[in-house]
Amino acid sequence: MAEVRLTDVFVEMADTLIDEFDVLDFMHGLSARCVELLDITAAGVMLTDERDSLQLVAASSEKTRLLELFQLQTEQGPCMECFHSGQPVTVSDLSAMGPWWPHFTEAAAEVSFSSVHAVPMRLRSEIIGALNFFDTKAGAMDLEKQRIGQALADVATIGLLQQRAIRQRDNLTEQLQTALNSRIFVEQAKGVLAQRLKVSVDEAFSLLRGEARLRNRRLSDLAQAIVDGSEQLPAAPDDLTR
Repeated sequence: MAEVRLTDVFVEMADTLIDEFDVLDFMHGLSARCVELLDITAAGVMLTDERDSLQLVAASSEKTRLLELFQLQTEQGPCMECFHSGQPVTVSDLSAMGPWWPHFTEAAAEVSFSSVHAVPMRLRSEIIGALNFFDTKAGAMDLEKQRIGQALADVATIGLLQQRAIRQRDNLTEQLQTALNSRIFVEQAKGVLAQRLKVSVDEAFSLLRGEARLRNRRLSDLAQAIVDGSEQLPAAPDDLTR
């Protein structure tokens, strides 16, 4: 039954990635599934932001959320170690880590966590965060659970990076479409100015571009205003109309 449930979870995660992708909901679902599949007390997810700084994204419990935030504030703990090294971190007895993580171990003891295992969220050389597994029982996580935990982190990482690539592609497509639409207005404005000012199309473009710079306006915005008649350019200089 455990193998069937594991398969169901991976299918569920894959389906979530295909549908409209809600990163926050996906990460909360990931932390909840980790608790269920790995038989641990709690789980938390940290991801990097656009400045490559770790941020808490999801936690399976309020105690976990507070402890994860404490890691970020003190820059101590297994998640920070895992993220910076890119390697899994296993602590079977947190009380023994006092000399290295004094603030974190004290905070963990206050919420009754005795052991922790952290796995990196990485694809090849790119590390985007870390997934933390907490337990109130001391002891190392067995190898099978470690493999499952890393597999869950890997699937989530691939999904997030895929979503980022799609978003970047969509942004690029949108930018290209905006440029194409703007180009249409510019072409139309050139024709309007050439006819109105009795100049060539090239001269009309020079006038349009120069006026946009003079007014500190975007070329496409001024072109659109000229096309719809809301703005006018002054008459062309005499040397252009001769």
